[in-house]
Amino acid sequence: MPHYENVPFEVPSSWVWCKLEDIVSFGGGKTPSMDNKEYWRDGNHPWVTSKDMKCSHITNSLMKITDKALEVMTIYERGTLLVVTRSGILKHTLPISILQTPATINQDLKAVSPHIQELSEYLYFVIKANENFILKEYHKDGTTVDNIDFDKFKYLPIPLAPITEQRRIIAETKHWFALIDQIEQGRLDLQEAIKHAKNKILDLAIHGKLVPQDPNDEPASELLKRINPKAEITCDNGHYQNLPTGWALCRLENIVDYEQPTDYIVNSTNYDNNYPIPVLTAGKSFIIGYTNDIEGIYSKLPCIIFDDFTTDSKFVDFPFKVKSSAMKLLQVKHMEVEYVAMFMSITRLIGDTHKRYWISEYSKLLIPIPPYAEQKRIVAAVHKVFTQIDTIMESL
Repeated sequence: MPHYENVPFEVPSSWVWCKLEDIVSFGGGKTPSMDNKEYWRDGNHPWVTSKDMKCSHITNSLMKITDKALEVMTIYERGTLLVVTRSGILKHTLPISILQTPATINQDLKAVSPHIQELSEYLYFVIKANENFILKEYHKDGTTVDNIDFDKFKYLPIPLAPITEQRRIIAETKHWFALIDQIEQGRLDLQEAIKHAKNKILDLAIHGKLVPQDPNDEPASELLKRINPKAEITCDNGHYQNLPTGWALCRLENIVDYEQPTDYIVNSTNYDNNYPIPVLTAGKSFIIGYTNDIEGIYSKLPCIIFDDFTTDSKFVDFPFKVKSSAMKLLQVKHMEVEYVAMFMSITRLIGDTHKRYWISEYSKLLIPIPPYAEQKRIVAAVHKVFTQIDTIMESL
């Protein structure tokens, strides 16, 4: 092996520095003509694409090619490393996998075939260890899709250990990775438990079991009469049995006004985090960006955003625009809007959440109404507990 100066770090005397191209050969792939049905119909040979590169070892593929297509493809053997070199995912991740079965690949992947197959696992860990360096230093500029400059990648410095030590390194690395996976699974389990805990807290809140009642509070029935004199009010029903004294029930539609967000929709998908106005949509990515389009900002705050398709709802207290016309903007009449948002967030988990049913069904739901003063106490109590829970979440 040639002598290397300015090496990234010192290695033990029995190791040596080399370039990746010194110990492997490289190959590429392609896509057989999609118009030729003989290449695809009833195919049984793996054809690996970036969609399959989600695990460390590849045993199968989403799409398969036929014997006919195999004639125009390169087959890579078990132990070949596959690297995604053309994909948007290269903004933050370098997918790499080891073939566990002979397969072909498409043009977005490169094949790295060690001259000695036993090097596969070791090279996998070395390349993964250099992931951030590769994404930063080998990114190809001036392309419409993120690319890895493979000509540079071939020269990746490799600290090559003796084969026996490679085996020990692989075994120890897998041992620690297994422990990390257990910790990660425990974290996910705890996150799920926290989610259920939050739902239980909200459930206690809307049943009057979270904070003590004050007999001096004005009954909720008097509050509801002022909100909507025509509303049908009751003090109990089969689902909400034994509500505290002073509570009442009415339909959600009796305390909420809603409107379509026609005047508040952002038509452009060009968002910039330097702009001042948040753009909202339903789902996990609630704020999807910011816009400079200040025409038609929704500012009747606070309010609740409700999505017709997912029945997801969120409390909002800042000016915004929306991305979807399927969202409703709800104004709550003379009540604590956060209390109503809590009810909606817990109730959306009950029953069928896979259909669009705001007008016909959701607005007919009975909401338990506490006295106004108790609404404020409930909101404060939930904020306090959720803040403590969120602190636990942030430490995970």
